[in-house]
Amino acid sequence: MKLSEVVQQLGVPATQSSLAQQPQLDPDLSSVMAVDAATPGTLSYIDGAKHAAQIQTTQASVLILPHNETLQAAARDRDIAWIATAEPRLLFAQAIAVFYQPFQPAPEIHPTAVIHPTATIGEGVAIGANVVIQANVTVGNQVCIHPNVVIYPGVQLGDRTLLHANCTIHERTQIGQECVIHSGAVIGAEGFGFVPTAQGWYKMQQSGRVVLEDGVEVGCNAAVDRPAVGETRIGRQTKLDNMVHVGHGCQIGFGCALAAQVGLAGGVEVGNRVILAGQVGVANEAKLGDGAIASSKTGVHGVIPPGQVVSGYPGVDHKIYLKSSAIYSRLPEMYQTLKHLQKRLEALENQ
Repeated sequence: MKLSEVVQQLGVPATQSSLAQQPQLDPDLSSVMAVDAATPGTLSYIDGAKHAAQIQTTQASVLILPHNETLQAAARDRDIAWIATAEPRLLFAQAIAVFYQPFQPAPEIHPTAVIHPTATIGEGVAIGANVVIQANVTVGNQVCIHPNVVIYPGVQLGDRTLLHANCTIHERTQIGQECVIHSGAVIGAEGFGFVPTAQGWYKMQQSGRVVLEDGVEVGCNAAVDRPAVGETRIGRQTKLDNMVHVGHGCQIGFGCALAAQVGLAGGVEVGNRVILAGQVGVANEAKLGDGAIASSKTGVHGVIPPGQVVSGYPGVDHKIYLKSSAIYSRLPEMYQTLKHLQKRLEALENQ
């Protein structure tokens, strides 16, 4: 499609693009690509002035740029059309949706699906091959369930939720509207509950449930466990990456992001808009305040105040961590200095 059509679909005023100055420069676009791999006929983006040099080398026909006249002039000098916005990356994400739509099966029930007669199925639902839906399950409208999904009794699925192939939803789990559960994820399985006795471990039955609020996304091979009593809850619009583990009884607020291999022990409380980077480990019953951030591989213990950034193991304030990291590489040298000072001190004491 033409740039002018893309601008219209994105809802960008024509005055915020090169069309206002060069209406004759209205290239055909067939796809979107990264700026360093772009080819003629593609659209890409540059996030800020620090990437200005890429304008001189990219082959993209159209760039999404910030409101920066210098960058826009550089694009104009190379006859590259542009769209200006305060958030180039966000607009680029919206542009991807113009050119690409994920696979959406037709709303029908595959003949190999096994659906219990007490299950309630909404309108416009797509159910793939070998899906198993057990007793008293409620499936909302326009839900899509890909092949080999297993849904245990008493599960509730909200409207327009998407379950990818081979995920498993355990009993009594509640999943809100417009959630996405990716392949291999397990939602609502038993929490790790065992009581030590003289005879060994006594298994504590996990009678609770998992609740995912609207817009939650759970990545491939992630696990969200149910507790012995009560519920494990993940707030609306929170996103879990691949291989994230959420232990029994955790409470996670809205708008959080947990990157790959994050692990939460039981009873953790996570506030709103918290970010946990890859491989962060959170200890049992730890608490993270609203807007807290833990950098990669941080070990979180105790209470992290709202808005604090922590790093290291155990996690400390990020500024302290950076200072400690700078010292770490000098420890061998400092150790030798300490030994030298100890010898001098011993000599002085002997005198």
